[in-house]
Amino acid sequence: MPELRSGRRRHPGRRAVLAAAAVGLSTALTASLSACSAASDTASEEITLTFSWWGNDDRSERTKKAVRLFEREHPGVTVRTSNADFGSYMQKLATQAAGGGIPDVAQLDYRQISQYAGGGTLLPLDDAVADGTIRTSEIDEEFLRTGTYEDEQFAIPAGRGITGYAYDAGIYKKAGIPAPRPDWTWQDWADANRKIAALGLKSPDGRAVAGANDNGPNEDIFENWVRSRGGQLYASQTKLGFTEDDLTEFWTFCDTLREEGSVAQAEDTSQAKTTETSPIGRGLAAADYTWDAPFPGYTALLGDDIHFAPVPTTDGRQGAYFKPSMLLGIGANSEHPEEATALVDFLLNDPRAGDALGFTRSTPPNREIAARVAKTLEGPEREIYEYALRMEKYGLDAPPTAPPRGDVAIQTAFKRAYHRVMYELTSPRQAAREFFDEANRELRS
Repeated sequence: MPELRSGRRRHPGRRAVLAAAAVGLSTALTASLSACSAASDTASEEITLTFSWWGNDDRSERTKKAVRLFEREHPGVTVRTSNADFGSYMQKLATQAAGGGIPDVAQLDYRQISQYAGGGTLLPLDDAVADGTIRTSEIDEEFLRTGTYEDEQFAIPAGRGITGYAYDAGIYKKAGIPAPRPDWTWQDWADANRKIAALGLKSPDGRAVAGANDNGPNEDIFENWVRSRGGQLYASQTKLGFTEDDLTEFWTFCDTLREEGSVAQAEDTSQAKTTETSPIGRGLAAADYTWDAPFPGYTALLGDDIHFAPVPTTDGRQGAYFKPSMLLGIGANSEHPEEATALVDFLLNDPRAGDALGFTRSTPPNREIAARVAKTLEGPEREIYEYALRMEKYGLDAPPTAPPRGDVAIQTAFKRAYHRVMYELTSPRQAAREFFDEANRELRS
């Protein structure tokens, strides 16, 4: 401001003061409006993701804890979660897929990958993997392939599972059967069942205790059997990887043991829906084929004598393999694919998420996370972790890629065909022939 010659400052007039006030008011109003606009823009940028899974209460609480950690790391992103039991979840997800889209992030079963990827329901993840948005360097490359369809990545394994037998070590000891080793054979398994049946033990309802559940209706067990003989369940997306003779031999083996009373009877096998209703859960058998993730439920129900045994082999060749207990995929129609991929990466690779999730989805696929969390494991959870390490050291073949789109229907046909054998309505050979006809129709459709 210019000074008077006397050196004193000139005081502004009334008109100047009012003009200055008007300018100030205008500036403040503009700033206020800009702030409101910015706040409005920020509010409009709030992002909501949907994330769904199946599982028990423990898995649900642990997953929600991991999600809260993610939200803390990503201000402005809210994750709306939902979960259900396996059957209800599968039905709801199928309905959502048919209606135009699954959640932003969805937990998927191995058998769903081809169905949903082939139907355009899942977002391809190759770019996210390639640029490190979803980090996979600590996941075994062959295991990562289980989430592919036609050589394109559509899902990321969220847990590494393996099959085995929950068995009663007390009954095995009473029958003079040593603890099963990774190289025991299917014949050893059959002989063990016969020895247990010969003990003449009685279940709580007074019936005879068999050696194990009947393997016949379970496609997973047959897959282990046929892989141990150098075969596979599927040769391609349109072709079975075994012969009618292979299946006839397997079902004859199962049928013979059931007729002998060495494995569970038909009515008990039919009733087995959960651990509690399985033959071992009802005191009718000494062993039950299962996956590692549900194994702690056996010890909780039946006590500390229950341990985890390897799947039998054919001349030492293991047919078991590391399979994704479940996978994470992103809906193809997600409005927020970047945030969805960030959530998948966080759940798989962030140590804090690993601590929160633990082994609730079986062994974490990220090796560093698995080793970190394993230090806290005790009891049956520790046992299955060490079992997986032992089987890895023994040597397993690489896992197959996701099964064909018709696999769910084929699995149902497999169970239905053996039930006819189990109730003596047909022979193993005829059942195998009928199954092949139905399976081939599904694969061609």
